Amino acid sequence: QLPHVESGGGLVQPGGSLRLSCATSGYTLDDYDIGWFRQAPGKERERVSCMRSSDGSTQYADSVKGRFTISKDIDVNTIYLQMNSLKPEDTAVYYCAVRCDPPFGSWGQGTQVTVSS
Repeated sequence: QLPHVESGGGLVQPGGSLRLSCATSGYTLDDYDIGWFRQAPGKERERVSCMRSSDGSTQYADSVKGRFTISKDIDVNTIYLQMNSLKPEDTAVYYCAVRCDPPFGSWGQGTQVTVSS
């Protein structure tokens, strides 16, 4: 499998929106849990959202609940994270994974999200 390729990050004002994309290769996404993670400077990587393959249920970190939505398009092997009502504390590098729980393999390059006025 090739590394995932995250994209869609950028600089946005507080209250704005972004949609992140994660292009995967070599996976049938319906067969795997999928997740988004983020790492802010000086902090550990944290899980933001997860979608379980078993039943399609979704989980979100309390800090993003009600603002972020995870989804996937199996036809193009892509995972998405819609982020609304962005806050400065959402600033981080965002990564995707074709699993929600450890162990994780290597990570992609991530995509930088900066929320600032």
